[in-house]
Parts: sequence; structure tokens; C-alpha cells
Amino acid sequence: MAAAGAANGEANGAANGAANEAAAELSQALARPLSVLQQPDSGRAARLRALQDIGAQLQGRALPGAVLQEVFSARLLRPLSRCLAGDAAERCRELALQLLRHGLAHGERPCEALPVLLPALAQRLCPPQGAEPSEELRLGLVQLLRLLLQRCGASAGPYLGDIARVLQATLLDHYAEVRRESCSCAVACARAVPEHFHMQSESLIKPLMQSISHQHYRVRVDVIQATGAVIQFGNGKSVDDVLSHLAQRLFDEIPKVRHAVTTVIGEWLLHLRDRYSYFHKLIPLLLGSFTDEIPENAKLAWTYWEKIGLQWEKENEEDLKDKMDFSVSPSHYPKGETRPGLGCRELVSRNLSKILPGLCHDITDWLGSTRIKASQLLYTLLLHAEDHITQHMELLLRTLYQACSDEESEVVKNSVKAAELIGTFVSPKVSLKLITPAFEQTPKASCVMVLAAVIRGSPKEILQPHVAQLGNTLSQAGVCQHSEEVFYMEQLLYCVQALIEVCQEDCKEISLQLMKVLVTIMAIPSSQDLKEKVEKTMSSLAAVQELESFHCLYKQHIIQLLEWAAVSCEGWTCHSPEVLQFEVIATHSGPVIGEALDEFMLVLKTCLQANRDPQMRLKLFTVLSQLLQKASETINSQGLFPSYLETVIKDILAPNLQWHAGRTAAAIRATAVLCLWALIHCEMLSPEEILKVKDELMPQVIASLDEDSKITRLMACRIVDVFLKVCGRQFDADKFKNTYTEVLKRLDDAWCDVRLAAAHTLADWFKCLKDSDVKSSMEGHVEFLYQELLVHLDDPDENLQKAVLEVLKEGSILYPDLLVREIEGVVHKHQTPVYCNQLLHHIQSAKESAL
Repeated sequence: MAAAGAANGEANGAANGAANEAAAELSQALARPLSVLQQPDSGRAARLRALQDIGAQLQGRALPGAVLQEVFSARLLRPLSRCLAGDAAERCRELALQLLRHGLAHGERPCEALPVLLPALAQRLCPPQGAEPSEELRLGLVQLLRLLLQRCGASAGPYLGDIARVLQATLLDHYAEVRRESCSCAVACARAVPEHFHMQSESLIKPLMQSISHQHYRVRVDVIQATGAVIQFGNGKSVDDVLSHLAQRLFDEIPKVRHAVTTVIGEWLLHLRDRYSYFHKLIPLLLGSFTDEIPENAKLAWTYWEKIGLQWEKENEEDLKDKMDFSVSPSHYPKGETRPGLGCRELVSRNLSKILPGLCHDITDWLGSTRIKASQLLYTLLLHAEDHITQHMELLLRTLYQACSDEESEVVKNSVKAAELIGTFVSPKVSLKLITPAFEQTPKASCVMVLAAVIRGSPKEILQPHVAQLGNTLSQAGVCQHSEEVFYMEQLLYCVQALIEVCQEDCKEISLQLMKVLVTIMAIPSSQDLKEKVEKTMSSLAAVQELESFHCLYKQHIIQLLEWAAVSCEGWTCHSPEVLQFEVIATHSGPVIGEALDEFMLVLKTCLQANRDPQMRLKLFTVLSQLLQKASETINSQGLFPSYLETVIKDILAPNLQWHAGRTAAAIRATAVLCLWALIHCEMLSPEEILKVKDELMPQVIASLDEDSKITRLMACRIVDVFLKVCGRQFDADKFKNTYTEVLKRLDDAWCDVRLAAAHTLADWFKCLKDSDVKSSMEGHVEFLYQELLVHLDDPDENLQKAVLEVLKEGSILYPDLLVREIEGVVHKHQTPVYCNQLLHHIQSAKESAL
């Protein structure tokens, strides 16, 4: 043992002797270049050669760390530091920097350099004297500082003030790489002296925040990472100073920047000493990353959040014991969502009251990106809070009403999803009590949108007791007739659809109320697309009641619907929404309207009086006209309409066929004529009925031959023709005279169809006169009619010429000789005498046949 110890001592002595010999040899080799460096009047070239010689000596020898450390500390550190701090030549400073880095990297006691090297670095980098012009050298100096911190560790504690002063300057350097290296240096400093770093950490926050929005994304990433370390190892109170800046970086367009923010916030929530004090400020930032467009970032946030929740569970195990042991999963949960862990849910629930006010303010921010992010976060928070939402309902509803009217579709979409969570987790007894008062005041589309979402999110069995209340609320006139805006009505429709979808067969008890809402929606002037949606919704309502079609719904409620629409019919004007509702019920119910003719006709009789609003009468006449055109499929589906014909003609049509000044009055007369023609055309007005009403209607119809509307003139001609066929033989001389004089004028009509109809009517007039008792007294009128008709044989329209020829052939039976004299008197004037010759030939043939 003694011999071995002696041998080791001799070996160590020999090694020390060799080291001392190597150190002495190196010192002797460095003596000359060092003397040049220390001479104040040595030139640039001499200093440069000296530094190169020093580098050659150090790098050309394989020196042990102890030898290098002895020479470096004793001979090189101070001259090289002076050269680094004050040499005017950039190349000399660069070589000095390289030599210092070599010495620190390979020396055994780098801490000995701290008192000498840090002042030199501060002199070169810190204002006002710090004026290193070279970007590469500034970068090298900061890299040297980082190396010094990594090698020295906790020994750098006494010099923390100088280090912080250097970093405050370099974190704002114009060269991006210097800023990045300074961030790494700040992290190294925080890790090197964690016990003392809090004393200087606050001084680094301001320059870090000034660099956090740098144009280079790599700088932003490094600044965020440095901020995380500076606060985690430093003073936690600085969290308040950086939160707003980090929140802004969550909107950064570069995914790596957002990734860095998520990492920093996650680490703070796991390891920050004062994290419990900042939960309400940090949780929103981490949860905001759940909706990041990059899946990796979202997954990172979820991973951190799960760890945070589990850690919090362990730290608060006693408080959560009952919930952990007896927790029951909700039976109704949003589809596609995974329920967060207990710790995560409790963290959000306990901090929700502190988070919500600020979040609700952000949802109304002027920046669209902020509103979108806030709406996404609101959904995430409510998903975690579950039934704890109840105590924040008033604030939430105010916010959602505003957010659902946002111009950003993404904000609206997220807000609707959040409202659905209210339906999932909050009792309808509470939510509806707070929502329905908004309808009693001035309901907005956003209120209806929120209600629809709450209904969609609610479980059927919980919503069932409140179905009647919902139906009554929606069917109130102040709600369903509040606005004619298509957007408002669309939301009302979605509300009805949500009720049908959720409540299914329970909707039977509010079927009438929902039909009132759907009829009101269909009644507003809108696109065909919306009307198709309403019809589809009616079909869904019928299906949940096991009815074949929506017509069965009308059959079920037609009387109540007509009474509901007509309750104020005595005061209707053209602006009354009830007029449009009545129109929808009448035209959309198809054959069902034929089962409620008492109520239907009562409304028409009341509203189509001549003293009522003209525009309103025009609308109702249009409805009646549409129904009469398909009478067998609508109002006469049950064959009961003929029993109401007397009312229709005497109380409705006749008063409205009377002439009144104005375009609207003319339109009403036109529609009334169309209705009369529809009655005749579909053969509901039988010959017997025509005989009953001819005296009352004939004068008005004759007067309609002179209307401005060409359709009215055409229909009037046709109606006169039918009246002639049915009862013309019973006319007296005055009626024959009045009829032909007005119809004859129509041969000069501007519209060809009217002229042809008039010719056809005159042919029937001749037929009626032939068998009439007043024939003998009409000879003069017949002569005049022959003369006028012969003129029209020269009409430019060949079709009319042929039609007039047929009229004259029919009329020639009355007074053939008279007609021959008239023809012979004008035949030489005709441009086309061929028709006159045909007519003469026809008369001659008729005479021969008679003989």
C-alpha cells in the first residue's frame, strides 16, 4: 500500500512537472507577441501578427486543460480582453474573440474569466459606449457570453447585473441573429443561476416584448421561448406584462410561432411556481390552441391540457374525492365530442367567472380575427363547464345575441354551437325563462337563432314539458309577424325545424301553433327556396304525427287557421299580414279549402265590398281567380261551391264590376271579369244560374268591353258570347242594340284575339236575333251592322277577314236581299272582292236551297 502510494505520488509529481514545463515553454513562446500587444504604440499589422502568432502557438500544441488554463488566466485573458474591448482594427477584435472562445472552451476553470471578460463584453455591447459596428462580431460576442454562462453555471450569479445589462441591449440589436442568440443566452442565464435570476428577470421583459413582433418568424419563436424561461425561472409577476403579447402571437400566421406559444403556456401551467394565481389568465390561451388550423399544434395543446388536468387532480385529490368516486357521465352529450377529464372540467368551472367577462368583451371586438378566436374559445369553455354554465346564463345570452348577428359567418357558427351546449347542459326551465322575455320585447333574428340552437341541443325528455310554452311563444303575432326580413323568417323556420327534430311526436300538441308560424313564413314575399323549405318542414310535421302529407295538416287545422287569419278581417288593408296568411291558407291547402267554404266565403264577402281598400281587394280577387282556375282541385273539391254562387256573383263580383276611376279599380274589374269567366269556363255557372244573374251582370260585362286591359276585353267578349248562347233569344230590342254596338267596336281593337272574339260573338248575336220576337224591329240595326261588317272584309288581317265573312254568312239569313244590295253597292270599292263574291254565292245558294 505504501509502495503504491509512493508510486502514485511520483507519477503525479512527474505529471505536474511536465505540465509546469509545458506551461513555461508556452509562456516563453507567447512572450514576444504578448509584448507587442501590450505596447500602446504598436501598429495594426504588428498587433494582427501577434494575435496570429498566439493562435498558432495555442492551436499548434496539444495542451492539457490545466496547462491551457494556467497560461490563459495568467498571460492571455487580460490582453485579449483589452484587445476585444478597445482595439480599433476589426480583424484584431475578431482574432481576440476566437482566442478567448478557445480558452473558455478548453480551460478547466472558466469562472476565473468572469471578472475580466464580462466588463469587456459590456463595454463593447452596452450603450452608451458600446459601439461594435460589425454584426458578425456582435453575434460572436453574444455567443461568447452564452459559452461563458454554460461553462460557469451558478458562478455567474454575482455578475447577473452585468449580464442582464448586456442582454437588454443585445435583445434589441438590429441584426436578427444577434437577437436570436441573445434569447438563447437569456435562457442559459435563467438555467445557470435559477436561485438568483428572479432579481434581474423583470429587466429582460421589456426588450423581449419589444422583439416579440419582429418581422423574422425565427426571432419571434426564440423570443417566446426565452420569455417562457425568463418568467419560469424568474419573477412570476411578469406574467401580467407578457400575456397580451403572447395572446397576439396566437394569431401569428406562422404555425411554429403558435406552437412556441402553446409550449410556453403549457409549461407555465405545469411548472410555474405561482400558476394557481394565473390559471384564469393562462387557461384561455392554452384552450385557444385547441382550434388551431395545424393539427400538430392542436394536438400539442390537448396533450398539455390533459397533463395539467391530471396534475391538478393529484394536487387536489381530497377536494375531488366525492366527484371522482361518484361521478356519473351525462346521458346526453354533444355528438363527436370527447368529454374532458375531471381535473380539466374543474379547472374551467372554478375559473369561468373570471374568464367569461373578458372573453365576452372580445367576442364584440372590432377585429374579425379576435371575434372568431373568442367564439371558438367560448365553445370550448362551455363544453368543459357543463352545468356550471347555469350561473352565467344572463351574460352568456347577451353575448350570444350579439355574436349571432355578427358579419363574420365563423363567429355566428361558433356562437350557435355554444348555444346548443346551453341546451345540452342547462335545464330548459332556466334557459327558457331567460330567453322568452327577449321575445316579448323586440325579438331579433339573433334571439330566434339562439333559441333554435338551445332547442337543438336539448334532450327530448327534458324539453317535453316545455313544448306548449315554446309553441305559444313562437306563434304570437309579435314574434312570427315581427319582421318580413327573409333572414328573420329563416331563423324562425329553423326554430320550428329544431322543435320537430327534437320533440318528434310530442309536437302533436302544438301542431296548430307550428302551422301558424309556417303559414306566416310562407306568406312573406321571399325566394322560392324558402317556400320549398317551409313545405318540407310541413311535411316533416305531418310525418311525426303519422299523417300522409302536409295537406292532412291543413285538413286537421283548416277551420282554426282561417279563423286565426280572419279574426281582424274587418280592418284589413293591403298592408295587413293577415291578407297574405289568408292567401297561403287558401292556395296552399289544395283540396282542403273546399271543406271550409263557410269561413272562406265569409272572409271574401266581408273584404270584397266596394268600400274596402282597393289594393287589398285586388289581392283577394287574385286569390279567388287562382282557385277558380282549378276549382275541382281547390274550392270545389267537395262539390259544395255551387251553393255559394249566388253570394259570389251578387255580393262579390257584381259590386266590383262597377266602374270606378283609377288603375287599381281597373285591375279589380279585370280580376273580377277573370273570376266570372273562370266560373263559366269550368261550368260551375250553369245555364240556369246564368239566367238568374243575367240582368245584374250583363250591363257590367258590356261596360268591360271598353277596359284598358286587353285580357279584360277578351274575357268580356267571351262572357257576352256565352250569355248570348244561353239567354240571347230572350233579349229585348234594347239589349240586342246595346250588345251589338259595344261588341262591334271591338272589331277595331288593337289586339287580334279580341277582334276575333268579337267576330265570333256577333255571329252568335245573329243566331239569337234570327229566333227572337224582336227581329222585325231590328232591320235598321241589321242594315247598319251589314255595312260595318263589309268594311272589315278589307281588314289587313286575313284571319279577321275570314271571321267577318263567317259572321256575314250567318247574318245573311235575316235579310238576304238587303245584304245583297249592300254588297253590290260597295263591291267595286273592295281591294279583295273575292270575299264579296263568295258571300253573294253563299246567299244565292241559300235561296236555291230554300226553294
